[in-house]
Amino acid sequence: MISKKVLMTRNSFDELILPVYSPLPFVPVRGKGSRLWDQTGKEYIDFSGGIAVTSLGHCHPVLNKTLKKQSKKLWHLSNVFTNEPALRLAKKLISSSFATRVFFANSGAEANEAAFKLARYYASQTHHAKKNKIISFYNSFHGRTFFTVSVGGQEKYSNNFGPKPLGITHALFNDIDTVKNIIDNDTCAIVVELIQGEGGVIPATISFIEELRELCNKYDALLIFDEIQTGVGRTGKLFSYQHYNIIPDILTLAKSLGGGFPISAMLTTNKIVSIIKPGIHGTTYGGNPLACSVAESVINIIDTKKVLSGVEKKFKEIVYELNIINKRFQLFEEIRGRGLLIGIVLKSHCSNKIHKILNSALLEGVIFLTAGHNVIRLAPSLIINKIDIVEGMQRFYHALEKCYV
Repeated sequence: MISKKVLMTRNSFDELILPVYSPLPFVPVRGKGSRLWDQTGKEYIDFSGGIAVTSLGHCHPVLNKTLKKQSKKLWHLSNVFTNEPALRLAKKLISSSFATRVFFANSGAEANEAAFKLARYYASQTHHAKKNKIISFYNSFHGRTFFTVSVGGQEKYSNNFGPKPLGITHALFNDIDTVKNIIDNDTCAIVVELIQGEGGVIPATISFIEELRELCNKYDALLIFDEIQTGVGRTGKLFSYQHYNIIPDILTLAKSLGGGFPISAMLTTNKIVSIIKPGIHGTTYGGNPLACSVAESVINIIDTKKVLSGVEKKFKEIVYELNIINKRFQLFEEIRGRGLLIGIVLKSHCSNKIHKILNSALLEGVIFLTAGHNVIRLAPSLIINKIDIVEGMQRFYHALEKCYV
C-alpha cells in the first residue's frame, strides 16, 4: 500500500522537535544564491547567511559539484584512518595562516572545546596542574557544550545545569584593566572573539588585542582567538586576526568554513602540539571526507583577491543603503562591524521593537538576525550581488514604513 506524503509544517516542529528553538513561522524548502523560497513559494532575500555559515550562498554550483564528486568516492572513515581531502584542507589552512597543525571537528563548540582542553593540558604538562584558569569576556559566546557555554560570558546560557566547571573568569571586553586585575601565574589561556557576534557585533580594538598578547607572553598563557564567526573571509581577510597583525597560539574556525556543510577546525603550532599524545582527545566525524572536500572548495573560492576585496566593497554598499534608510526613519544609533558581519544598533526608544521590525521585514521578504536585545545583525553571503543588496534594503525600507509610518 502506497502511503500519502505528509506535508511537514512549522506546526510539525512543535509536535516533533525538542523545543530548544522557536523557529520562524515559515519553512524554507529551496535556496539559490542569496534567495530562499518557502513552502508557499514566497521568496526571501537572505541577510542571515545561516548565522554567518552560508559564506557562498545557498547551493553554490561548485560546492554542489564537489559534494557530488566526493560522495561517489568516500563518505566516512572515522579517526581510524586519515583521508586525502582532510590532508589537503589541512595543508591549505596551514599555508594560509600562522599555524603548523590542524584538528578537525564538526561544530564551533567542538573546536572551542578542543582548544580549551588543549590549553589546560599544555599548561599542566609544561608548567603545573594548578595553571588551569581560563579568562574570557562578558557577553562572549563560544558554544553550547557545558565547558564552552561556561567559558562564554552569558549566564543565561549556562545557568540551571548544575555545578559549572571551575577555573573560568570573565573580564570586560575591550577593557584591558579588567584583564590585568584577574590574570595571574595560574592563568593558562585567554580566549577572545575578534568581533563579539552574539554580544552585539562589537569589534575588538587593536590596542586591546595587542595588550592581551603582551599579557599572555608575560604570564606564559596561551592566546586563543575564537574566529568561529569571523574566520574564512567574513571580515575581508581570510582570517580576522590578519587585521590586527597579532599571532595567536590557537585559533578556532567553523561556520563559513563549510559553506553550510558541518565542519570546524582548531589551528595551532608545533610548539603546543609537541606535548600531545594519541588518545587525549578525539572525534568520530571530524575530518570527514565529504566535509573536508567541500571546505577545500570553499577556501579555494574565498581566498582570492576578487572575493576578499569584494567583501569590503559590499560592506560599503550595505552601509550606504542603511544610511539612506536611517535618514528617513532616524532609528539607528550606530552601524558597526567589519566586512559582512554588520550590526545595526537601534536607538533606545525603539530597541524594544526589534522583533516587530524583524517580523515586518519577513513579511516584506528579507531575513535578518539579532545580536543582543537592540542590535540587528547582518551576515550574508560573501558573494551577495548588488541587485540583492539594493532590493533587500528596499524591502527593509518598506518594512520600516509599515512599522513607523
